[in-house]
Amino acid sequence: MTGSRTPERRSSLAGRLARLGFTAAARAERLLLDAERGGFAPGDDLLDALGGTADPDLALHGLLRLFEAADAHGVGAELRDALRAEPGTRERLTAVLGVSAALGDHLARHPGHWEVLRDGRDGPAGNPRFDLLSAVGADPTAAEPVASGHGPETLVALRVAYRRRLLALAGRDLIGVADVADVAAELADLAAAALEAGLAVGRAEVPEHRTCRLAVIGMGKCGARELNYVSDVDVIFVAEARDGADGAGEDAALRTATRLASAMMRACSSSTEEGALWEVDAALRPEGKAGPLVRTLASHRAYYGRWAKTWEFQALLKARPVAGDSGLGARYLDAITPIVWDAAEGESFVEDVQAMRRRVETDLNQRTADSERQLKLGPGGLRDVEFAVQLLQLVHGRADATLRARATLDALADLSRGGYVGRDDAAALASAYRFLRRVEHLVQLHRLRRTHLVPDDEADLRRLGRALGLRTDPVGEFTALWRRHAREVRRIHEKLFYRPLLRAVARLPGEEARLTPEAARARLEALGYADPAGALRHIEALTAGVSRRAAIQRTLLPVMLGWFADAPDPDAGLLGFRQVSDALGTTPWYLRLLRDEVTVAERMAWVLGSSRYATDLLLRAPEAVAMLGSDGDLSPRPAAGLRAELLAAVRRHTQGGSGNAPQGRMEEAAGVVRALRRRELFRVAVADLLGLAAVRTVGEALTDIAAGAVEAALLAAVHKIETASGAPLPTRMAVVAMGRFGGHELGYGSDADVMFVHDPVPGADETAAGRAAHAVAEELRRLLALPAPDPPLEIDPNLRPEGRQGPLVRTLASYAAYYARWSEPWEAQALLRADPLIGDPGLRERFRAVIDPVRWPEDGIGEDAVRQIRRLKARMESERLPRGADRRLHTKLGPGGLADVEWVVQLLQLQHAHAVPGLRTTRTLDALDAAAAAELLDGEDAAVLAEAWRLATRIRGAVMLVRGRASDLLPSDHHRERSAVGRVLGYPSPGDLLEDHRRHTRRARAVVDRVFYGAE
Repeated sequence: MTGSRTPERRSSLAGRLARLGFTAAARAERLLLDAERGGFAPGDDLLDALGGTADPDLALHGLLRLFEAADAHGVGAELRDALRAEPGTRERLTAVLGVSAALGDHLARHPGHWEVLRDGRDGPAGNPRFDLLSAVGADPTAAEPVASGHGPETLVALRVAYRRRLLALAGRDLIGVADVADVAAELADLAAAALEAGLAVGRAEVPEHRTCRLAVIGMGKCGARELNYVSDVDVIFVAEARDGADGAGEDAALRTATRLASAMMRACSSSTEEGALWEVDAALRPEGKAGPLVRTLASHRAYYGRWAKTWEFQALLKARPVAGDSGLGARYLDAITPIVWDAAEGESFVEDVQAMRRRVETDLNQRTADSERQLKLGPGGLRDVEFAVQLLQLVHGRADATLRARATLDALADLSRGGYVGRDDAAALASAYRFLRRVEHLVQLHRLRRTHLVPDDEADLRRLGRALGLRTDPVGEFTALWRRHAREVRRIHEKLFYRPLLRAVARLPGEEARLTPEAARARLEALGYADPAGALRHIEALTAGVSRRAAIQRTLLPVMLGWFADAPDPDAGLLGFRQVSDALGTTPWYLRLLRDEVTVAERMAWVLGSSRYATDLLLRAPEAVAMLGSDGDLSPRPAAGLRAELLAAVRRHTQGGSGNAPQGRMEEAAGVVRALRRRELFRVAVADLLGLAAVRTVGEALTDIAAGAVEAALLAAVHKIETASGAPLPTRMAVVAMGRFGGHELGYGSDADVMFVHDPVPGADETAAGRAAHAVAEELRRLLALPAPDPPLEIDPNLRPEGRQGPLVRTLASYAAYYARWSEPWEAQALLRADPLIGDPGLRERFRAVIDPVRWPEDGIGEDAVRQIRRLKARMESERLPRGADRRLHTKLGPGGLADVEWVVQLLQLQHAHAVPGLRTTRTLDALDAAAAAELLDGEDAAVLAEAWRLATRIRGAVMLVRGRASDLLPSDHHRERSAVGRVLGYPSPGDLLEDHRRHTRRARAVVDRVFYGAE
C-alpha cells in the first residue's frame, strides 16, 4: 500500500477498515496515514491479518508501538521484512496484539522478543527450566542451582525471561495450534521453572542453604498441570536436614528451610519495574496460615494421619513435586498418597465436600453481585466440573487406581472409561470445561491480571467472541454459547456431584452397605424411625432373595432410608415405598428408573414420607411414579386436553364398546373417569409438595379436574337417560359451578358446589323435560358418588334457590323469575362465584345474562343491604365455628382467615362491579387486584389480604396432603402433624409456621375491620 492518498482513496481506506472489523475506523485511518508519512505503509496482507484479530483497533495500536520501539532498538527493518514475507509470523504477532494489551506493552518494552513468534521457531530455545535458571545467572546443570544474585536486577531478568516464554506460548495458543489442555500444562511447567529459578535466587540470599533439603510441592492447578495464564501458584514445602544432623541440627535446618522458602516466594511475588510473576500461596499447608511454613516429612505424615480436614485431602489429589529436591519430593508423595485414598472412609467425607461446595457458592453470592459472571465459582463454572470429578475420584479411587490422574480432563476421561460417568455426560463436561478454560485464558491475557469474571463491557465481549472465531454476532453468539455450556455443566454437576449413591459407597461400612438385619436396625434407630422393627420388616421384604430386583433394592435402600428420614414421616415413606414396589416390582422400568434417575427416587421418598393423600393416590395408580422425573410431567394438564381425554373415555363406553347393560357401561365409564381424575390429582399434589405449583396454579388445576369429571359424568348420565327413554333428551342442560368451584379455587378436600339449569327444546313438554333433567342430575350425582377408594368428589347443590327445600333442577325461566322477585342479598353474594362451566354453551351464556344484573347490580347495593351482609357475616363468625375450636387457628372462619378476605372482596364487588369491569370475576385474587387498581382498596391493604388468603389456602392444602383428611384447623395438639405441615410448607419449625400465620391473620383482620365493618 504505497503512494500518496487522495481524499477518495482515504475514504475507501476508512470503509475497508470498517469492513475488516475496526470499530474506530477513522482513528485507525489516521494512524495508518501517520505511519505512511513516517515511511511505512502496511500492505494488504498485514491489514487483512489485523482485521482477522479479536480486536483490530487494539492490534493496530500495539503494532505501531512495536514498530516505534523496534526502530529505536535497531530491529525495525527486520521486523517489517518478516511481516511481509512470513505469513505465520504475521498471524501470531497480530493475534497476540489483538487480544493482549499487556503483551503489547511487553513488546514495546522488549521489541526484540517479537522473534519468539517467527516462523520456524517453537518459542525460545531450550526447556523453560534451563531458560529461567540461566536468566538469574544459575547453572541449570547443577544439583542445587544458585543464582548470581538476589537483587532487583535478578528479579527483573526472571520476569523478562518468563514473559518472553509466555509470549511464545500465547502466539501458538491464539492461532489454535495448541490445545487448551496443552497450554495449561505448559503454563504449569513454566511456573515450575519459575519456582526453581526463584529457589535459586533464594539460595543466593540464604548462604547456609546447604544444611537442608527443601522440596516444593505444587498444589491446585500447578500440581495438576492445568494452570491459567495468571493465577496464584499453590505450594506446600517439605524439608529435612542433611544426613547426620542431630535434633538441634534438624531444628536449625528447618529454620534455614523456612528462610529459603520465604526467599523463593518473594523472588516470584515481589513487585519490580517489570511487575510480579504471581503470588506464591502456601495456605494449603497443614493448619493453613496458622501452621509453620515448612515441615518435615514425618510432621506432614502425622498431621494428615490424625488432624486433616476433608478439604485438605481433596486438595492433595493435585499434589506434585515441582521444584527443589526431587528425591524428597518423591518420598513425600509415597508417604501421603495412601492417606489420601483412605480419606473417603471418614464418616462424613462426602457430606463435608458437598457442604464446602455450597458454602463457596453462598459466600460468592454474598460477596459480589457478579456471581453469574464467574467462570470459576459461578453456577455452571469450572469449579462445578472440578469438584464433581474430584469427589468421584476420591470415592472410587480407593479401589480403582486408574482414577488417580491429577488433571481434571484426564481424570474425567478415566472416570468415563471406568463406567463411573456416562460417556455423553463426560463428553459434555469435557467440552464445556475446555470452552470455559479457553474463555478464562482470553480474559486473563488481555491485561495479564488474575480474574475469572466474564466482562460486561460490549467491547470486551466483542473481543472475546471474535477470539473464539465468532464473527457474525460476536457478543450474542458468545453469550449464548457460554450460557449453554454453563447450563449443561450445572445440570450434569447436580447429577454427579450430588449423586446420592456415592454416600452409600463412601460412608457406610461394608456390612451396612449390604444391609444385614443388625446394621439396618442400628441405622433406622439412628435416623429416628418411630417403629424400627416395622421398618426393618419392610426392608427385609424388599431385599430378601437373590433376584435382580432384590439386588437393586439393596443398592437403593441405603440411600433412600436417609431420604425417608429427611421427610416428615419416615415410617410412612418406607411403608409406601414397599407397597409401590410390591405393585410394580415385576415391571421392568420401575427399579431401573429409580436406579438411573436420582431425581425420581429422591422425589418419591419425599412424597411418600410427607403426604398420605399423595401416597394413597400413588398406591392406586403406581405407574404414575414415572412422572416424578420431569418438572414438565408435573405441570397441570391444560383444561382443554384433559376435558377431551375424559369425554373420549366416556364415549368409548357409551358407544357400546362393552357387552354390559347400559347401567353397567355407565359405571365402567365412571370408573375410567375416576382413574383419570386420580392420575391428575396425583400430578397436582406432587407439584404442590415439591414447590413447583403456586396457590393459583393448584386451585385452577383442581378446578379443571373437577369440571372435567363433572362434564364426563353429565355426558354419561344423558346417554343413560336417552337410552332408557329411547329418545333424545327433550331439554338442554348446564351445570353452574358455585363457591370455590366457581371461583376456580378448589382445594384437595373441597366439595363441588353446583346448580343445575335446563331449558326445554322448542316444542317439548315442559313437565317431561323437567323429569328428564331431574333424572340426569340424579344420575350424575349417583355416578360420581359410587363407592370407590379415591378421594370423593361430592356434588353439593345446596346453594340453589330455596336451598334444600327448592327443586334440584330449574328451568332458565324459573331462575330468572326467582332472582327477579325473591332473591335475598346473600343469594346475590353467592352468585358472585357462579360460573356456568359445563353443559350446553348457549344455555350457559343465557344463564350468565340472567344472573349478571343480580350479582353486579346497577348503581351497586344500598346501605340496608350492606348492613344485612355485615350482620350475616358476624352471625356466621359466632355460629359456624366448630365447638371447642380455637378460632385463631381456623383458616377459614378465624380472624383474618379466608372468609374475612373473601367477604371484603365480595362486598366491594356488589358495590362497584357495575362500574369497574375488572371486578366482574369469580376469582378472589383477581378481584383484589382490580379493587386496588381502581383505588377502591389501598394497595398495601390489598397486598396484606392477598398474602393472608394465600397462606390460609396453602395451610388448608398442606393439612389435606399430610393427613389425607380435610380440616380447616391448623394442627396444634399433634406435634408430628403440626411439624409435618410446617415442613411441607417450607418452615424450619412448627413455631415458625404458627408465628407466620398469626402475623398474617392479625394484619388481615385489621384491614377487614376497617374496610368491611367500617371501624376507625
